[in-house]
Amino acid sequence: MATDSRSETGTATNEPLHVDGEASLNELVDDHDVVLTDFYADWCGPCQALEPIVETVAEETEATVAKVDVDANQQLAATYGVRGVPTLVLFADGEQVEEVVGLTAEQQLRDLVETYAR
Repeated sequence: MATDSRSETGTATNEPLHVDGEASLNELVDDHDVVLTDFYADWCGPCQALEPIVETVAEETEATVAKVDVDANQQLAATYGVRGVPTLVLFADGEQVEEVVGLTAEQQLRDLVETYAR
C-alpha cells in the first residue's frame, strides 16, 4: 500500500509516494486526478539524477507523484511495458495518457503535468 498523507478530495500530495504493487498504484490513480509515476531502480544513474526533479514536480505542481522500484515490482513494470529506467508514466482521470523514457528536464515534466491538470 502507498504511504501518503493524501486527502479524500483527490488533491495532489507534495512528496513522492512509494508504491508497492499494482493494487497500490491503482488506488493512487483512482484517488487522484493526475498521477506521474516514476519507474526507477536504485542502481540507475539517470534515475538518481531525475529524483530531485521528480521531487520538485511533486511539491510544485498539481500532480501526485508515485515512485515504483522496478526491481521490487517487476510484474508491475512489465504490466506497463517498462523496458528501461527511468520511465515516467502519466495518468489523468484514471487513464494512462503519456509515457516518457529517460532523463527528462524539469520544465518538460511540468508542461506535461499542466497539460492534464484541471
